Amino acid sequence: MCWGVPGKVVKVEGYSAIVDFGGGSKREVLLVVDDVKEGDFVVVHAGAAIEKIGRDELEELMGYYVEMADDPETKERIKEVMKEWLER
Repeated sequence: MCWGVPGKVVKVEGYSAIVDFGGGSKREVLLVVDDVKEGDFVVVHAGAAIEKIGRDELEELMGYYVEMADDPETKERIKEVMKEWLER
């Protein structure tokens, strides 16, 4: 089973992008999907953006992360990150 992590694209540079994973965590990833631009949401696995997702898909995916979180503080942090991404 693969574990993809959602993030928001901050900057695109050729075949790579800087992706914000929340909480100040930003990483450079390889783009293996087309037509990705700043502000898009992507799913990253093994250092590569493997899928571009829309706002509805992001909200659904983050909802699963909230369900899986084992403590109230983590649940709230996940909600805060999603809110931050959607407001920018």
